[in-house]
Amino acid sequence: MPSELPAYVQALLNPTAYPEHPAAVELQQTQMSFIFLTGSYAYKTKKPVNLGYLDYTTLEKREYFCRQELELNRRLSPGAYIGVLPIMQSPAGIQLNGNGEIIEYAVKMKQLPRDRMMDVLLPQYRVTPAMLDKVAALMADFHDRAATSPQISAFGSLEGIRTNNDENFSQTEKYIGALVTQKSHRLIREYSDSFISDNPALFNRRVEQGRIRDCHGDLHCAHVCFADDIYIYDCIEFNDRFRYCDTASEIAFLAMDIDRYGRADLSASFVQSYIRAGGDTEITTLLDFYKCYRAFVRGKVACFKYDDPLLRDKDAIVKEAGLYFNLAYKYTCRKPVVIIVTGLIGTGKTTAAGKIGQGLGYTILSSDVIRKELAGVPAGERHYDDFSSGIYSPEFTQKTYGELLKRTRALLKNGQSVIIDASFKKRADRMAAQRLADESGAGFLAVECVADEDTIQRRLERRKQAGSVSDGRWEIFADIKKDFDRVDEINDMGHIVIDTTNPSGNIIELLLQRIAEL
Repeated sequence: MPSELPAYVQALLNPTAYPEHPAAVELQQTQMSFIFLTGSYAYKTKKPVNLGYLDYTTLEKREYFCRQELELNRRLSPGAYIGVLPIMQSPAGIQLNGNGEIIEYAVKMKQLPRDRMMDVLLPQYRVTPAMLDKVAALMADFHDRAATSPQISAFGSLEGIRTNNDENFSQTEKYIGALVTQKSHRLIREYSDSFISDNPALFNRRVEQGRIRDCHGDLHCAHVCFADDIYIYDCIEFNDRFRYCDTASEIAFLAMDIDRYGRADLSASFVQSYIRAGGDTEITTLLDFYKCYRAFVRGKVACFKYDDPLLRDKDAIVKEAGLYFNLAYKYTCRKPVVIIVTGLIGTGKTTAAGKIGQGLGYTILSSDVIRKELAGVPAGERHYDDFSSGIYSPEFTQKTYGELLKRTRALLKNGQSVIIDASFKKRADRMAAQRLADESGAGFLAVECVADEDTIQRRLERRKQAGSVSDGRWEIFADIKKDFDRVDEINDMGHIVIDTTNPSGNIIELLLQRIAEL
């Protein structure tokens, strides 16, 4: 691959080309840039490409956009962006900021720690609401100070919104069948067109209120770094139209990307923090529309990367595109979804339900909690009744399931999606939940948790020691297993089995895919 790279790129892989003479140089690249990491600094050059929405085809244009990148990013990351340096060709070779003919330009910035990027921290559960409170406050202040004008506001007009929307779908038509399904493409377009047509007064009001600003334009998790300070970097410099947008669209962008990492709980917390900091309560009305728009844009960007011959990992790009397109489809869903989490005691149902609730932002109803609520006993009070007796008798269990379905029906009526965390050991109870979903016009999925018995025994013993709202214990496991009806009444598309002994894959990604197919 090095031989395929431009001569200056090959030269900059040599540490002697840099003023600081680093020990090593790491090359990264995107569809539009080469990035050289030296440990202390990052140097970014622009590829001589014309992608339609950007044009870097001349040295003069690349210098101009390097300087734009420096100026615009200093608004949110003044401590990270250092300057623009020429790359020089002389008889002695190619060097940064040396002598000779200028053959290229590079933006020099502080190298930010990769392990402190939000897209790295989120999967490790190392992002907290307090951290996002700070990001929200920073963005609210930035938006308050960001430039606006009649020219900028025009990009938030009804005509401007329609232009961006139409471009999204026309530019992705060639990828239908390969990276996005015909159904998703059509339904996302229908939803987007309908929302714009139904809400002209809303979009006009946003313009009148001065909500269309010179924003960051590319506010996703990989562009937020929690280091010695909060750095929000790598804004769009190559096309003003992509940066001039409704501040609600910008906030929806980051909220959507937090959703992508399976943390809808943090996403909602971030949006509420921004509303408190900036006072823009109207964001909630626009949130799903702009989340859908931004997710589709990210899917489109993945499509463009798929066409880049220098980006070799096509399978990863296809996966990325699919995830974003499925997420965009989720925001269009006008019908709610019922997900039952079924399985034997100790198989990790409650943990799985919690992760799904976090990831999708759905309400969780727990049979353990509701059973004790109906019995009038504290949730933490242990009830070691014999199998099928006391509050675990068939009669009381049916009362519990009846209440679960009653509460589910009420939530569905209000358009909310529901996760029911219960063993659902009897086929009749699972079918009753499915009938309720069908009658309510909701989608239905069953997630069955399984684990080997050694793991289950260890979990139940730990639970007994630590205390839990669940009264499940190893002594009754054999009886419960014998009483459990095999899940064979639900078709393969609606039935997802996850082995919690050694979990692999991303359950949220899989659920988004299945929801898109409902």
